[in-house]
Amino acid sequence: MNKNVFLLACCQGLMTTGNILLVTISALVGQKLSASDTLITLPIATQMLGLLLATVPASLVMAKTGRKLGFSMGNLIGTSGAILGYLALINSQFYLFCLATFLIGIGIGFATLYRFAAIEVSDKPARAISMIMASGVIAAVLGPNLAVWVNHYLPEINFANSFLALTCVYLLALTLLQLVAFNEISGQQSLFQQRPIKLIITQPQFMIAAFIGMISYSVMNLLMTATPLAMHRHGFDLADSALVIEWHVLGMFLPSFFTGKLVEKYTPVAVIMIGCLLMLGCAIINLLGVSHWHFLIALFLLGVGWNFMFISATSLVSETYRPHERAKAQASNEFVVFSMVVLSSLFAGWLESKIGWQALNVWSIPVVLLAFIASVWFRRRSPLLPIADKP
Repeated sequence: MNKNVFLLACCQGLMTTGNILLVTISALVGQKLSASDTLITLPIATQMLGLLLATVPASLVMAKTGRKLGFSMGNLIGTSGAILGYLALINSQFYLFCLATFLIGIGIGFATLYRFAAIEVSDKPARAISMIMASGVIAAVLGPNLAVWVNHYLPEINFANSFLALTCVYLLALTLLQLVAFNEISGQQSLFQQRPIKLIITQPQFMIAAFIGMISYSVMNLLMTATPLAMHRHGFDLADSALVIEWHVLGMFLPSFFTGKLVEKYTPVAVIMIGCLLMLGCAIINLLGVSHWHFLIALFLLGVGWNFMFISATSLVSETYRPHERAKAQASNEFVVFSMVVLSSLFAGWLESKIGWQALNVWSIPVVLLAFIASVWFRRRSPLLPIADKP
């Protein structure tokens, strides 16, 4: 096993724990502290906004300072957000809490680049991506249970003590990060001529990969964010929704132990198409009922579908740029993907309260079908298209 990929996977899992913890409790905090239904998921939206705004600067900062210093800066920003989240909740300050999730989002935004860093220190890119994504199993177990365990054993208003625990988790990630030997761009490589960014992002392979990443992440995030609200509306408590989120996140990351091998064997596009079908299965199950089992099975399928689509899309993107072009190419991909994730987070609570859980699932079906159709088109046309200038 590659030591550096393993350490990066551990860091990724610990950082993702913050994201899952926020998904578990932020909508419930918003429901209690916000002034209207429209603002219920604002803390999640500000988290995603922080993530979005960090994507381009994170890549550019790392191009100047290197991976290790850049990731460390992102971690410290996320840690400051966790501390601020504790202070905001003990004082019941909703907008201060939104600022805290914004800072945590910036930290997570830096951490999204761990999967690209893993590609750079490994000779098996698809499997390196899978290992990084598999680390989300840590988050699947730790994230929801931090909210439940800490709130049970250290009760405090509005889950405040969960953010003290999150601070410790982030500091552990920062410690492990210092042990990683990154494959930094040399001074000579940085002088190589780079293609214009327009030429990189208009490659058919890049456009399809970014589109698939955008659809998979925004639909997944929309349904995941709305789930605790829908469950609460149907009489389920925090422990019930935490269990569903835990299984959803297991679905998101557990398949990563073999997704890389599937991508290598069957091609990324074939795995993307399977992921689309699993996401459609999620929507159909949600339309069939609102029992605890409906929520749990549907959200698990949603997670697996996202895993197949997102890992495959990342694999496709990584083939479209040269090593010395990675900063702007990765920044462009992350910005496209997470701009839609921000919107899905912002409108998740409003849509669930205005049009309802069932309608939300109905509207997700044609969106996923678009991703499926795009994959079919690319699979049929790719032999006829100009081959991308390989790194």
